Amino acid sequence: QVQLVDSGGGLVQAGGSLRLSCVASGRAFSNSVMGWFRQAPGKEREFVAAISRNGGITRYADSVKGRFTISRDNDKNMVYLQMNSLKPEDTAVYYCAAQRSFSGSYTGKFAYDYWGQGTQVTVSS
Repeated sequence: QVQLVDSGGGLVQAGGSLRLSCVASGRAFSNSVMGWFRQAPGKEREFVAAISRNGGITRYADSVKGRFTISRDNDKNMVYLQMNSLKPEDTAVYYCAAQRSFSGSYTGKFAYDYWGQGTQVTVSS
């Protein structure tokens, strides 16, 4: 079992930056592929970014590529999402997620077994 607690959301103006954090407890964190997803009101939860177990592979949604950076610190059981040049369309609840074992997919939400409680990000225009 893995417990995830994500934080760092808030209200920011367009063009601003935020850094989301997720701390994991439970089974060996370094064995888990980690991802960030987001869900805006009335929309499906969508993939944002993912990182492999050792951090050597990252994947991003086209909508955030070049603006967001995912990273992890296995010594601290932490995963981060640095979000720059934020846009109003980035407004959503952001969720940290972990895979029990690598499914072969970084981007599919059904590949992830554990979820954080979510943190709200609001970008004003």
